[in-house]
Amino acid sequence: MSLEKLSAELNKHQQSLPPVESWNPSDCGDIDIEIKRNGDWYHEGSAFKRMPLVKLLSSVLIREQTQSNDDYFLITPVEKMKIRVEDAPFVLTHWHWQDNEQVMVVETNVGDRFILNSEHPMECGDDGSLYVVVRRNLTAKVHRNVYYQWIDLATEQKTAQGVELMFTSAGCQFSLGKIA
Repeated sequence: MSLEKLSAELNKHQQSLPPVESWNPSDCGDIDIEIKRNGDWYHEGSAFKRMPLVKLLSSVLIREQTQSNDDYFLITPVEKMKIRVEDAPFVLTHWHWQDNEQVMVVETNVGDRFILNSEHPMECGDDGSLYVVVRRNLTAKVHRNVYYQWIDLATEQKTAQGVELMFTSAGCQFSLGKIA
């Protein structure tokens, strides 16, 4: 399927977030789309220049986990196409406090905005990178600038793992890692 046909099919079903969980299309193989480590999208080696198209495609992105790896797909009511993702499909690029610094609102590179809480927790990768669950088991890698800003607001706390840099959002404790 061409990118134009995919976009036209998705526009027919456009809502804030399409109900991809209820779709069960047949697997149509791979499409030459890759999401780079920095969150940029590429089709056939060329960067996407239209952010509305990236946002549209990201709204129908799903992740299927197997024991050996994670596979990412763009899904429509009639087709399912595998894409490549270098790291995480999104990058967490902005944040701000809400409710007198009790609730942290975070935002991804494609405009997903949500509260950092138990529904959207932060996870630590094998290499120490931080990821936040965005939606549908999809994650956003915490951008380095955001990480350094969070270090400034975190406090040292003793935990079962040792001394960690921690902060709280929406009543949940989040660790930026152990202090050596």
